[in-house]
Amino acid sequence: MHNRMIRLLGILFFTMAGIFVIDQNIKSLFVDGWRYYGECIDLILVYNKGVAFSMFAFLDGALKYIQLVLILGVFGYIIYLKQLCYAFPAGLLLGGAVSNIYDRFIHGGVVDMVYWHCGFDFAVFNFADVVIDIAVVWILVLNFKPKLCKMDSKDI
Repeated sequence: MHNRMIRLLGILFFTMAGIFVIDQNIKSLFVDGWRYYGECIDLILVYNKGVAFSMFAFLDGALKYIQLVLILGVFGYIIYLKQLCYAFPAGLLLGGAVSNIYDRFIHGGVVDMVYWHCGFDFAVFNFADVVIDIAVVWILVLNFKPKLCKMDSKDI
């Protein structure tokens, strides 16, 4: 395996692991009973059985397996691209996704806790959701602006 591929996998793995650990530690506070009620934001415990805005909750237990397949697809896509510039944002995306899927296996739903209710009610979400959103935008920008990713895939 070439040196750059090892770097790509290393960045990907350590970013994933870091996001997973951070997210699971935050979630454990809420599973253990910590709460905060504010004027605009409540920090509460909600188990989301679906995905964003509880969509696809009807898929129940099958959802976690569908998401596992999607994660494997994203991982395969990043390896296929062989572009080092995708390693960090893909690690963010995969770390958040793995953390949320882990919740489905352990808690029966994703542990969500941030509830915005100032001016309008927003879906309850968690740290992993925010990281996934950032990663998706980052990866889309890299795809639509290839000049940002200057490394030639043949170098890996």
